[in-house]
Amino acid sequence: MSVSKASTSRAEDDPRLDLSAPLRPGNAVAAVIVVEGQYLLQLRDAKHGIFFPAHWGCFGGGVEPGETAEQALARELEEELGARIGTGDMHYFSRFEFGLDFAGLDPIWRIFCEIAISKEQMAGLTLGEGSDMRLFPAAAILTHQIPLTPYDAFALWMHINRSRLVG
Repeated sequence: MSVSKASTSRAEDDPRLDLSAPLRPGNAVAAVIVVEGQYLLQLRDAKHGIFFPAHWGCFGGGVEPGETAEQALARELEEELGARIGTGDMHYFSRFEFGLDFAGLDPIWRIFCEIAISKEQMAGLTLGEGSDMRLFPAAAILTHQIPLTPYDAFALWMHINRSRLVG
């Protein structure tokens, strides 16, 4: 089977198909932002060298040396949304750990915190990072109507189904 030049250049231009740009995994924080029963998500930029470009996901990002998870999340939300969220408004939700020994790397973690805001508060937000932000109902997340980063998809699924989880 031959591959046309047009399909090859399209694949090279699509950052979702990039298999060569280096990725630098690190510890991260993310906000499960609930706005009157819906979820505020960020459309990640369509650029090479980032995890899951052109996918919807939770706002957040990397933890810098010396920062607590809460400090990192407050900083990220100010950078990405212009939001000043106090640590008292963040409620720990879950932590995922990813073993990267297959790549010769130490494990990393991603901490999720729940933050509830009103539509009035949302109206004051300004997108500072990413391509878009939008509210999604639980049904759009549960039925895969949008491309979601896998780890955020699982955290959102757990958040939506939290009352069903039993021990």
